[in-house]
Amino acid sequence: MSAVLDNYEYLSGITGQMRDAAKQGEWDHLVELEHKCSERVEVMKAQPSPPTDEETRQRKVALIKKILADDAEIRNRTEVWMEQLQRIMTSARSERRLQQAYSAGQ
Repeated sequence: MSAVLDNYEYLSGITGQMRDAAKQGEWDHLVELEHKCSERVEVMKAQPSPPTDEETRQRKVALIKKILADDAEIRNRTEVWMEQLQRIMTSARSERRLQQAYSAGQ
C-alpha cells in the first residue's frame, strides 16, 4: 500500500474511533483523538501527493467518503451534546437568579 493510502487508512481509523467516542459520550477521549487526527493531517499536508493508479485513487476516494461520513456523525452527536449543555447552563443561571432575587427580598 502507498504512503498516501496508509495516511488515509490511519485517518479513517481515527475518525471511526472519534465517531464511537461521540456515540458513547466519551468527550475527553474524543478530544484526544481529534488531536491525533489534526497531527496526521498536518503531516499529510507537508508530504507530496504522488500520482496514483486508478485502484489507489478509488480507494482514496472511498476512504475520504468514510472520513466525511464519520465527521458528519461526530458533528451531529456533539451538537446534541452542546444543546443539552446549553440547556443545563441556562437552567442553572435561571435558578441562580431566582435564588438571588429570593435572597434579596428577605
